[in-house]
Amino acid sequence: MTQREVAPAKVNLLLHVGPPREAGLHELCSLFASIDLADELGFEAAPALAADEVVCPGVDGRNLIAVALAEFRERVDSALPPLRVVVEKRIPVAAGLAGGSADAAAALRAANAIAGEPATTDELRALAARLGSDVPSQVEPRHALVMGAGEQVEPLELPGLALVLVPYADGLSAAEVYAEADRLGSTRERLDPEGARALARLPAQELAARLESDLEPAVLSLRPGVRDNLDALLEAGARAALVSGSGPTAFGVFPNDEEARRAAGLIDGAIQARLRTA
Repeated sequence: MTQREVAPAKVNLLLHVGPPREAGLHELCSLFASIDLADELGFEAAPALAADEVVCPGVDGRNLIAVALAEFRERVDSALPPLRVVVEKRIPVAAGLAGGSADAAAALRAANAIAGEPATTDELRALAARLGSDVPSQVEPRHALVMGAGEQVEPLELPGLALVLVPYADGLSAAEVYAEADRLGSTRERLDPEGARALARLPAQELAARLESDLEPAVLSLRPGVRDNLDALLEAGARAALVSGSGPTAFGVFPNDEEARRAAGLIDGAIQARLRTA
């Protein structure tokens, strides 16, 4: 029997970055918006395998899914058999959309289900925090205010938004983007969670006018060509355009689905999307 999981991508409507902690991880205050672009994963118990097998086109080397399954076995008392995992990859890789993180969180959910639910959601989120700052929010994928080093997740509601995403061929690692942000001094000394909560309560078009990311200058420094994608979105009618997360994907907010569909047709490689409603 195959356990199916959907792993939605996210965009950051707001991303404020504070000073690094002692371990080197930065404090965050970010509005994560869960979108309808998603990977689909199938997990099947395969006792005959000597180890987990992950089939994920486009991802070379050790996949974060395998790391998540190993972490689950190490931290949770269960007799989880080897698993064969097949990923239908739709989220661009190393794009600032949390595709790898969403897949890792899906692996934790699936492992827990196959093992008979030995771990609570909070325990899964604690495991997820060991895998990366974007993973805890994806254990229960929905819109959220994310704080700390990603481990503090506060679910919230967001208005419906029509989006167009423009991936960039040359991906970026989060580590190099944060290092560049430190070099440029684009982070801030203090964070304002209440301001982020207030932002989430705004109507759609007012929210669109307040998009902001402290990592965008670093992304544009490392990948100057991303500016062309931001400009293309604005020229196609976006109310606002921003780089998502550590990039280099740019996204634009449009007045409605029809305008987003028209704009996506004008920009090579663009992907139409919406914020998820469930």
